Amino acid sequence: MPESNLYTEKEMIDLLRSGSPVAFQHLFNQYSQKLYRFALSYLKSDAEAEEVVQDVFMKLWENRYRLDSDKSFQSYLFTIAFNAIKKKFNQKMKTDRFKHELFEWLSQEAPSLESRLDFEALIEKLESLIENMPEKRKAVFLKRKKEGLSIQDIAREMGISPKTVKNQITEAMNYLKESFASGDVSSLLFYFLFVS
Repeated sequence: MPESNLYTEKEMIDLLRSGSPVAFQHLFNQYSQKLYRFALSYLKSDAEAEEVVQDVFMKLWENRYRLDSDKSFQSYLFTIAFNAIKKKFNQKMKTDRFKHELFEWLSQEAPSLESRLDFEALIEKLESLIENMPEKRKAVFLKRKKEGLSIQDIAREMGISPKTVKNQITEAMNYLKESFASGDVSSLLFYFLFVS
């Protein structure tokens, strides 16, 4: 293939539709930084912005045969990027939802926890304890408590019995209960996580 800069963008897209890696590389070079800056402006994270760019170009390659060279290629790329950014926000919200609920609940139920730093220290301790659980137990616990999956759904998804799921949850609860064994905060935290 001759020098890529001799081709118009429309011609590049036609080449990409035929599976040209050179055209793909040219379009990546042309748009990746713009997409990166666009994603970074929303996500404020280098790593996440890079992931968005990767997602965009993976989708571009996967869908190259359906490209329409008569439509705005830039709009097409930025639409994919915006959807990927929205997906990232949704994932973050889902992951952080139980933390926010805990902050809100504790602020109403535990007046002794007066500052956000207290909340953050509590969350850090909880996250550290969860991280130190055996892998299977951690996965079961997070699916139950963060994702809200039923015992049956967890068993099916992980290929284990419902009894094993229940045992793993019980073990996780006992471990956390022992770790938060002293003070009013521990009982409130335990109540929030396992009873409410």
